[in-house]
Amino acid sequence: MLRRRMLIMLGIVVIVVLALGGYKAFSIYKQIQQFTAPKPPINITVAIVEERAWQSRLPAIGSLKALQGVNLSLEVAGTVKALQFESGQKVKLGQPLLQLDSDVEKALLGTAEADLGLAQVDYARGSKLVGDSAISRGEFDKLAASQKKAAATVAQLNASLAKKRILAPFSGTIGIRQVDVGDYLASGTVIATLQDLSSLYADFFVPEHVLPKLAIGQQVQVSVAAYPERIFKARISAINPKVEDATRNVQVRATLPNPEGKLLPGMFANLQVMLGQDTRELVLPESSITYTLYGNSVYVVVPKNGADGEPEKNDKGEQQLAVERRFVETGERRGGLVIISKGLKAGEQVVTGGQLKLDNGTHVAISADQEVPVEQSNQPRVD
Repeated sequence: MLRRRMLIMLGIVVIVVLALGGYKAFSIYKQIQQFTAPKPPINITVAIVEERAWQSRLPAIGSLKALQGVNLSLEVAGTVKALQFESGQKVKLGQPLLQLDSDVEKALLGTAEADLGLAQVDYARGSKLVGDSAISRGEFDKLAASQKKAAATVAQLNASLAKKRILAPFSGTIGIRQVDVGDYLASGTVIATLQDLSSLYADFFVPEHVLPKLAIGQQVQVSVAAYPERIFKARISAINPKVEDATRNVQVRATLPNPEGKLLPGMFANLQVMLGQDTRELVLPESSITYTLYGNSVYVVVPKNGADGEPEKNDKGEQQLAVERRFVETGERRGGLVIISKGLKAGEQVVTGGQLKLDNGTHVAISADQEVPVEQSNQPRVD
């Protein structure tokens, strides 16, 4: 009886061991099938390497300045009697802007003009008497000096009266008023700013080694943060004849028209100086380049070959694709594009999205709506 029980228990143990062994063998088989089964292709986006016209440009940064711009201030102290402008008003050359109290100077001028009139009468009478030898030459000279002194006093008071008012030194747009009627102003007090916005200067610096590439009249494209969708055209109007000792840079000035008055002095500007003629270059989107310490590389889409070296095809008879990592030399970048100077040929397909999932020889599939040529998107409008 005991032997029978032992045999039954031994049979049960053998059955359990065989079941566990079979389950483990089945699991190993499934894993082997999973790893040996061909992996599905990774979906990628690509761009076609294009050869296109490319004009060399020199990037720079600068600031805008008014063609003419001043802070209107007083030469003499006084109390504001009248303000003849409004903030933001456009004014003409010679237009009165401010008048200080000048009653005292006007009264003194009246006295001086009366003295001048008397001196002129005495001089005219004396010129006749000296001709008749009724007065001496010395007395006549005193009369002439008195007339000149009175005329000088009148001129001096007229000049003082002129300093009691401010006239627009040129046509332009006046800024925000800083004073009010009745204010007592010391000499040198700024009442407002006046800017001629018909044209602007764009001042910027360039390294000294690019100086031979610059010339008067060269075209410059200007863009500002206030109008990112627009590019304004300017031309180089002056090149400083001195290199800055501290930076070894040269100051350059470009002039750009501003008929709409949208650009304002003091704006930060990004500039592109046009250099030379267009050249033919291979270009790619910057997103396709992988930058590393060992060099810049891209993934190029190529036909996938089998172990026998023959191209592989899927069950639909279509050519299967893989990627090949290729190191390239890059050049100037602009507008989201980069020049490829070495490593690629025109017409090749380069991966622009999904590079993190790829390795050399990875099986890939191109998304049907993503195989597009290189384009510069969202380019600003050139005025």
